[in-house]
Amino acid sequence: MAKNEFICDCEVIHFNVVSKVKEKMLSEESFMRVTTFFKVIGDNTRFRILWALNQNEMCVCDIANLLSMTKSAISHQLSVLRKANLVSFRREGKTVYYSLADEHVKNMLDAGVSHIHD
Repeated sequence: MAKNEFICDCEVIHFNVVSKVKEKMLSEESFMRVTTFFKVIGDNTRFRILWALNQNEMCVCDIANLLSMTKSAISHQLSVLRKANLVSFRREGKTVYYSLADEHVKNMLDAGVSHIHD
């Protein structure tokens, strides 16, 4: 395959296509929020935490044991995930249980895992 095979060398701008896409363009704030979302889930440790929570609600101690990490390290990552609205928590006595924030997060995780296995 030639290196230049993927380079478009046309001089024509397809204004109808550009206009159509421009009308649907997200705001800069929306682009920033979406890219932040992907940066947060793009971290290996955070993705592993999300994957585990996709299987079952868990407390910090359980996640730390599962991932062979310290409770402090897991708590830090959960804080990042909470700030990004990807996980929620509930308190039961002294124990705090974490779960995925909603179905959107579950669907994104499932889609990502499905994509690499198809």
